Amino acid sequence: MPCDVFPPLVLLLLLSVFRTSHGCLDDPVLAYRFSGAICRLTYPAAAVLNEKTTKVIEAAFQHARYPSVKGEKSLPLIGKVTYGLDNLEIHNLSIGRSEFELRPGEGIAMEISNVSAIFRGTIQYGYGSWMVDVANSVDFEVESQIDLGINPKLYCGKGKVAADTSDCYLNFHKLELLLQGDREPNWLKRLFTNFITFTVKLVIKGQICNEINKVANILADFIQDTAEQFLSDGDISVDIGIAAPPVITDNYIESYHKGLTNYNNFSSVINASVFHPSHLTEHKMLYFWVSDQVFNPMITAAHQDGRFHLNISGAEVSEILKTDLSSATPDFISQCLLESGSPELRVWSSSAPRLQTSVLGGSVRAQASGELHCGSPHTLRLLFQTEVEVVVTASYADKKLFLQGNTSEISVLQAELPSSNQQQLDEAQLEYIREAVEKIGIPKVLSVLEPELTRLLDKQGVNLFDIINPEVLPRDGFVVIQMDFGFPHHLLVEFLRKTLE
Repeated sequence: MPCDVFPPLVLLLLLSVFRTSHGCLDDPVLAYRFSGAICRLTYPAAAVLNEKTTKVIEAAFQHARYPSVKGEKSLPLIGKVTYGLDNLEIHNLSIGRSEFELRPGEGIAMEISNVSAIFRGTIQYGYGSWMVDVANSVDFEVESQIDLGINPKLYCGKGKVAADTSDCYLNFHKLELLLQGDREPNWLKRLFTNFITFTVKLVIKGQICNEINKVANILADFIQDTAEQFLSDGDISVDIGIAAPPVITDNYIESYHKGLTNYNNFSSVINASVFHPSHLTEHKMLYFWVSDQVFNPMITAAHQDGRFHLNISGAEVSEILKTDLSSATPDFISQCLLESGSPELRVWSSSAPRLQTSVLGGSVRAQASGELHCGSPHTLRLLFQTEVEVVVTASYADKKLFLQGNTSEISVLQAELPSSNQQQLDEAQLEYIREAVEKIGIPKVLSVLEPELTRLLDKQGVNLFDIINPEVLPRDGFVVIQMDFGFPHHLLVEFLRKTLE
C-alpha cells in the first residue's frame, strides 16, 4: 500500500482548526447553508482550556517589553527633577487562579486574580538649583499584587476566528517602590514613591494588555498554521475559514467553517448545507459536524491525484487466491498459483468514489479496476472492473482508527482474460470475481486503510491528544463527531517555546 494514501476520514478526528478564507456573513443563521463543518466547544471544555490560561498569561507578562520612560517634576527649593525608568524587567511571577464566564451575544469574561510579581529597573534622576546640582541613578524594585480582567470578543478577522482583547484592565492591590542602598535621602524616596509608582502602573497596564492581545493573536495564528499543515497534503488542501462570526451561549461556543477543497487551482463550492444547531447536543466537551459536501470533493481530488492504488505481490497474493469461497475456483486462478514467479495484483479507483451518509453509516459507491499478473516474466492473466457500494462505519479507540464495512451491492462491469482465447468470462467465473471482491477485496482494502490512516494521524500528532470516549455518529447527509478531551499540553509547550524565542 503506498504511504501517501489520502485519508478522507482524517477530518472525522480533527477539524478544530481554521484557515484564511474570504469574508464572513454577519448572521450565522444565513451562514448555515455555506458551512461544511461546524465546531461546538461546550462549557466543560472551556473550563479545561481555562486551566491552561495562566500559562499564556505568564507568557504575556514575561514576554512583554517595557519601554523606557522619561519625565520631570518641579519642586520648591530643589527646582526641576528629571527622571527616567530604564531596564524594567519582571521577576518572581506567580498567578493565583483564573475564572471565566460565557456571556451570550457578548464574549468571554475572564478574571485572573492574585498575580504577584517584582518589577526591577533603574531610575536615572537629576535635580538642581542655585544651591545644588545632582545627577545620579539608583536601582529599584516594585513589589506588586494585581488582579487582571479580560473580556475577549470573538469576531471574524480576514476569514478566520480572531479575538479582540482590548477590554483589559488591571487592579493593583499592592505597588510598593523599594530603592536600593541607604545613600538616598528619605525625601527622594517619598517623592519617587508618589509619582514613579503611578508611572509604573501606567507602563505595566499598557504593556501587559498589549502583550495579551498580541499573544492571543500569535496563539490563533499558531493553531491555524498547525491546522493548515495538518490538512494539506501535496496539491490537496482544505479551506475551512469561517463563514460567520462565532456564536456564544451560556453553554457553548460555536464556529462555522466553509470546508472547501482546493486542488490544482480548483475550489469546491458549498451552498446547500443542511446544518441546524439542533443536530448537536451539549453533554460532551467537543463536537464536530461535517457535511458530505466536505468529504466528496476531497475524495474526488484524491482520486484525480492518483491516491487510491493498492499493489499486492508475492506470497500475500498466493494466500489471497487460495481463500476458500463458495464459488468454484476458475482454471486461470489455479494456473496462476502453479506458475513460477511472483504473482501481482494491482487495484485502483477507475472513477471518483461518492459518499452518501445516513444513520446506517457512510455509503461509499466506487468503481475499481484490477489486474492480475502471473508467471515469469509477468503476464496479464485477468483484467476486470467492478462497481461496489459499501456502508462504512468508523470508530476511534486506544489511539487507533477502526473501519467496519458491509457490502450492499457488487457488480462486475467488465472482465477479460487477455492471454487466453476466451474473450468473455462465463457466469460461474463472474460469480467468483463478485464473491472474491466482497469477501477478500473489500476487507483487504479496509484492513490496509486502518493502519495507514492511524499512521498518518500519529504523524500529525493526534496520538498526543488525550481523546476520551470519541463517537462518530453518521446522520443523513452529515457526520457528528463528539468527544471529551484532555488539553494537549505538548501544543501549549510548543506554542510558548515559539512565543518566547
